[in-house]
Amino acid sequence: MTRALEAQRREPLSGETRSCVIFLHGYGANAADLMGLADPLAEHLPDTLFIAPDAPEACAGAPMGFQWFPIPWIDGSSEEESRAGLDRAAADLDAFLDGVMVDEDLLPEQVMVLGFSQGTMMALHVIPRREDPIAGITAFSGRLLEPELLADAALSRPPVLLIHGDQDDVVPPQSLPQAVDALQEAGWKEVYAHVMKGTGHGIAPDGLSVALAFMRDRLGLS
Repeated sequence: MTRALEAQRREPLSGETRSCVIFLHGYGANAADLMGLADPLAEHLPDTLFIAPDAPEACAGAPMGFQWFPIPWIDGSSEEESRAGLDRAAADLDAFLDGVMVDEDLLPEQVMVLGFSQGTMMALHVIPRREDPIAGITAFSGRLLEPELLADAALSRPPVLLIHGDQDDVVPPQSLPQAVDALQEAGWKEVYAHVMKGTGHGIAPDGLSVALAFMRDRLGLS
């Protein structure tokens, strides 16, 4: 049985929902962490609903935040616990995405997922295993989990934009080219990448600008 995810939302500036961006926050954060991105994005995506769920578990490594799954080298969990947590959170996120599309009367191609760090890991793990491709995945500062399984597991191959800071000391910057290679080897036709120069584990203005252009293009707004 899946767990219901609590979520924050920001209604479209225009008052009419033609698309939706779903934010997936990182380890130890919460929905509000990425919801602030709706402010600079909404002006350029006026018909877009923004939704940010909290991850399903309280975070042992950051008691005020949430986690999608445990991280052994941070919280002392086992590899088995981490893997079980990933599977459970994947089912939760899958059900959440279904619910958003039904509740908001949206087609998959009207939905964009933007992840950060562990949220990116969830997006790159869950979205390709869904049958109907969404508009795209905007993936900040994360990595692709289990790349060796992707070719066989993928049911859809939506466009992916990978963005990473070259000074990231949390998720290694080489995670970006590794993910590009794995996605292309697994049959992806549209994989894009942007390196934020001088940026650590975060989202710099140039990265957000590239992400906005990608989202507008994939949602048919450019």
